[in-house]
Amino acid sequence: MHSKKSLAAIVLVLLLTSPSAAAKKSGRKYQLQYKFKMGEVLRYHVHHATDIRTTMEETTQQAESKSDSVKAWKVTDVLPSGEMEFVHVVEKVRMSNTVPNRGTTTFDSEADETPPTGFEQAARAIGVPLSVIRIKPDGEIVDREEKHPQPPATDDMPITLRLPAEPIAVGEKWDQTYQVDAQRKNQTKLKVQTRRVCTLKSVKAGVATIAVEYQILTPVSAFIESQLVQKLTKGYVRFDVKAGRTVSQKLTADRRVIGFSGKASSMHFVSRLEERLLKKGERLARK
Repeated sequence: MHSKKSLAAIVLVLLLTSPSAAAKKSGRKYQLQYKFKMGEVLRYHVHHATDIRTTMEETTQQAESKSDSVKAWKVTDVLPSGEMEFVHVVEKVRMSNTVPNRGTTTFDSEADETPPTGFEQAARAIGVPLSVIRIKPDGEIVDREEKHPQPPATDDMPITLRLPAEPIAVGEKWDQTYQVDAQRKNQTKLKVQTRRVCTLKSVKAGVATIAVEYQILTPVSAFIESQLVQKLTKGYVRFDVKAGRTVSQKLTADRRVIGFSGKASSMHFVSRLEERLLKKGERLARK
């Protein structure tokens, strides 16, 4: 029977020889870059859900939204510099909204010929080019041309995760800062400094796991925080190092804001975003 010291030594050896520990010890660096090919189509199943519960003047209201969609990136150009251009399309969507005093409304782009009130814009956006985007290998957006009316894109919520320009080792971090617009109670505008912090947590079987967290750096009031709460996500992105693309990601937010509209007011914001790269021929299951 092993002594306690022998068991401790065995556990230590196992920890030191695990893939992540070995990668850290070796100091091996990985070049994370997008590598799209001309003519290929990347399809992702996207699940997005939000739940917002607000209380003001002793009245509580709750609003929920859910959607399952398939988005496609159709690669139209790859330059010698490594820059890649793709067309962003949403091919199908199932979505539902639940709001106070109006119940739940649903829309399925494959089943509903006429969209319910409030879903007209979403219906018009199905199957048509939404934007043409050109990126560098590190994910920096070089050019973006909107092809269909949609909410304006912001620098801090890009369509691709920005990757480090240089090779990086497990345990190392990189970040990107932003200036985000907000509005004070007196209607004047305010610039809020934020950042997205990324950490390379591990590389196993050729897939890098990246921890991602969005942070507010500028001290802000509850009123300002309530405007930015949907950005405050954290989670993980899994990136195929050899193929040069995201294979999945899961980002969540769970934030309470007290006093955003008077001392007795509160907001509880919960969201979940999950994406998964679909295999060739795989379809989103019908409900």
